[in-house]
Amino acid sequence: MIQVVGNLPTIIENHVIYWVIYPFSSSHGRPVRWFRFAFSTAPLRRLPMSYPLILGEFSRTLDDRFRLSIPAEVAELLLAAGPQHSSPQCILAKQQPGCLSLWPATHWQQKIDAGVALVEGKLKAGKLQNQLEDVQTLGRLLSTRHRPVQLAGRGRLSIPEGFREFLQVEPGTDAMVVGAGLCVEIWKPAAWLAHLESRIPDFGRLLDQLAG
Repeated sequence: MIQVVGNLPTIIENHVIYWVIYPFSSSHGRPVRWFRFAFSTAPLRRLPMSYPLILGEFSRTLDDRFRLSIPAEVAELLLAAGPQHSSPQCILAKQQPGCLSLWPATHWQQKIDAGVALVEGKLKAGKLQNQLEDVQTLGRLLSTRHRPVQLAGRGRLSIPEGFREFLQVEPGTDAMVVGAGLCVEIWKPAAWLAHLESRIPDFGRLLDQLAG
């Protein structure tokens, strides 16, 4: 199928986009050369036409069992981005010291599985013999960085061991629950304040860049 994208003639075959980078020849009316831009259009067709950003900032208290309630305003958007289950499944990830992130399980797992499959294929083909230390580092991070979790009634999340220490918040104290556009984040209040102090000046630039 031939389309025009950004004033460039474009061919889409089997969900792969080809763009013209040389002008059409006058003798045959066909492009002299094509540039192959490996971009699959198939996943885009599965995305919802409307994808509202997950936004909001809330203070919540961890109980003595390291449980806190994810506010309905952000929990509903988070769960709407994934398949519906009787007990909704999410992925809890270690984002940075003092911060955990909560993602729809299906979307996260698809990305991880695709990346792991590529690494395993390169290992099998012997293409990573000079990067085995990096492979080991990646393996350690994959083993500890994320874990499936479920939101119980009223959006209650139980933070598992290993993630509690990374969050650095004691039971009976407050944590910040923040909508981060594509996911929900749980922050140690001091870490959240430090993050805001460094990133608030970027707000105008980011909005102009992403909306422009």
